[in-house]
Amino acid sequence: MKVLAGETVFPPPVWLMRQAGRYLPEYRKTRATAKGFLNLCYTPDLAVEVTLQPIRRYGFDAAILFSDILVIPDALDRNVHFVEGEGPKMDPIAPEAIARLDASGMHDHLAPVYETVRRLRAELPQETTLLGFCGAPWTVATYMIAGHGTPDQAPARLFAMQHAEEFKMLIDRLTEISTDYLIAQIDAGADAVQIFDSWAGVLSEVDFQSYSVQPVKRMVERINRERPGVPVIGFAKGAGALLENYREETGVNCVGLDWTVPASLARRIQKGGAVQGNLDPLRVIAGGSALDEGVDLVLETLGEGPLIFNLGHGITPQADPENVTRLMNRIRGAAKS
Repeated sequence: MKVLAGETVFPPPVWLMRQAGRYLPEYRKTRATAKGFLNLCYTPDLAVEVTLQPIRRYGFDAAILFSDILVIPDALDRNVHFVEGEGPKMDPIAPEAIARLDASGMHDHLAPVYETVRRLRAELPQETTLLGFCGAPWTVATYMIAGHGTPDQAPARLFAMQHAEEFKMLIDRLTEISTDYLIAQIDAGADAVQIFDSWAGVLSEVDFQSYSVQPVKRMVERINRERPGVPVIGFAKGAGALLENYREETGVNCVGLDWTVPASLARRIQKGGAVQGNLDPLRVIAGGSALDEGVDLVLETLGEGPLIFNLGHGITPQADPENVTRLMNRIRGAAKS
């Protein structure tokens, strides 16, 4: 929380995107007791347990709510389901269906998520920050339009060109609904929130402004107005040079950096405040000197300013838990070296 306020802390606080997940044997054991991935997300007993597992094992400085960005379309009755080996699927939305989206039952549908947040805040050590999150409107829209993930989100980009009015309506609705969702997480006990724009990197400069920057700006402005003092992290993966002014344009307190962001750009972004990132997740698979060198480079590049150490994207199922122990020891031992 100090870093999110712009302070420099060294060694930096650390958490990892997808830190509760398939690389941990205890997660796989818990996951086997659920009747599906969404059932895991909507069962507070299970969601609390898997959120706490990496905190117990590694002592991360933040826990992030275990859930998924697609609970929003699920709450909008888009028939979201997860197919083993294929990922998320849902009914693709037609242009004429956007005006009929009904969010009136959203908070009832997501009540188990809010219960998970409440219980987590009560069970976590007070010094451990609890992060809530949602998907950014653009990223959630890409799945709603295609009905599944695609390599370059061409279906959503084409939809935006061919059905501009309906697409704007979809982005506006998701902006409003997603902000409602984050505010409810804050009210349940989240200390800070992160907006995941995982597919920002496929957008042109003009579309990035329209579909990524402006919706996130509206979300941040409303959170600042209605829940002042709650920090917001913006993670626009793959946005590259377009991140230069992202903090100023959106108002986020912290800019998440993926592993492709050059050191010179990362330093310029950090001049405006906190940054988060940006170790290549593959280094956690590689381990050894590749991991050590990657950790050291992030610390050397960004450690003299406000930094939350993280990966440049989520940890992968192939990661060795012992390599995460090595990563944590390397970071926390940095002050002694």
